[in-house]
Amino acid sequence: MNLQKVDLNLLFYLDVLLREKNVTRASEQLGITQPAMSNILRRLRSLFNDPLLVRSSEGMTPTERAFELQPRIREVLSDISVLLEPRTEFRPYSTSRVFRIMTSDYAEATLVPRLVKALRSEAPNVILDFLTPSDVSYRDMEQGRVDLAINRFNEIPQSFHQVLVWRDTFSCLLSAESPYAHRFNLKNYLKAQHVWVSKTGMGVGFGVNPEKSGGLGSIDQALQRLGQKRQISVFTRHYQMPAMLAANKDLIATLPTRVARLQADNNSQIIVKEPPFFIPEFELTMAWSPLLQHHPAHRWLRQLILHVARQVIAEEEQVTRAEQASII
Repeated sequence: MNLQKVDLNLLFYLDVLLREKNVTRASEQLGITQPAMSNILRRLRSLFNDPLLVRSSEGMTPTERAFELQPRIREVLSDISVLLEPRTEFRPYSTSRVFRIMTSDYAEATLVPRLVKALRSEAPNVILDFLTPSDVSYRDMEQGRVDLAINRFNEIPQSFHQVLVWRDTFSCLLSAESPYAHRFNLKNYLKAQHVWVSKTGMGVGFGVNPEKSGGLGSIDQALQRLGQKRQISVFTRHYQMPAMLAANKDLIATLPTRVARLQADNNSQIIVKEPPFFIPEFELTMAWSPLLQHHPAHRWLRQLILHVARQVIAEEEQVTRAEQASII
């Protein structure tokens, strides 16, 4: 194919079409008429020798070829954006840039305080706007409206970049006066009433169904593999609540270990116990749009977040070694 005869603007139009999956919405976003957008789609179909978008009961559905093209086109457009971007050195200490970061409640409790502390010394004029998973859609991220998402993802668009922040295990919080505090085994765990806490994924959350334990997350799935089911009395999406609720003698909260330790350190009425059954660890992941992959300020922020995460892990390992030495 002779590239001189190809209008490279068509790649930008195709990116919008595949994102919107609707000719009318794509034309509105691009500021052109619907007939013009329809003509562009015809040219794209001719260029790639594929329908790209076909009508279905759910509207316009991308073809297999379109699914293959989408992440590659996003990458090409990102590279072009870098080529055209003025070469200016990023200076963290003097920047007043606004960073919009979607964080889960878990990440806010464990990572964000340390990140803010680091930013106050390295980039004191930076403005941080933290959003919840319910505030953000994958489309917002894809278009670069949100700089980062830090969360536990069950699935994520293939075109996004992502990196592991850290892994965490689970622990149980219960009252120091709980009848199960000194005999914390599976039998007593199942006899107790429980606090369920979680908010993963993106978009607006909906009420859970207590009868469908398999859909309640990794803790209840682990119990289900043992043929067991816990009795959940309270459902919450906020990791600040379990410590207050676990102060009740008949309630147990099972939650990520880093949050459990933080809450126990601030509340002498509760204690931390290892779960009396195996729960797989989970991953906290940082994800971002390919549009922001090469941006100097964005690269700096990502590196700082990973540096802070490594500091947290190193300090925890140091405390663990000290505790083991004191036992010996």
